[in-house]
Amino acid sequence: MRKSLKYLIIFFVFMFCMALLSGCVPGDGRNSTEDPAGFFWGIWHGWVAPISLIIGFFNREIRVYEINNSGWWYDLGFYIAVISGFGGISFFRRKNAKRD
Repeated sequence: MRKSLKYLIIFFVFMFCMALLSGCVPGDGRNSTEDPAGFFWGIWHGWVAPISLIIGFFNREIRVYEINNSGWWYDLGFYIAVISGFGGISFFRRKNAKRD
């Protein structure tokens, strides 16, 4: 019984985090040409890119990348977040594979 309760709690925590993160995805109407997304929004959108991709399958207005952005600074933040998140995982796996 305790093991199933643990999995149930993990499931609800995961669902809560997904709902919390889905509130700040690109294309939600928060940014416009007058108020474009900047560097820090780029970092945030890079971190939530996998969630944005999944939501984008069901809602055509949600994108992985904010089209109303400040240009180069947004791109820099976005790519820093994507590379540090996904690239860090691959570096960790490669490092462990060399140990074996």
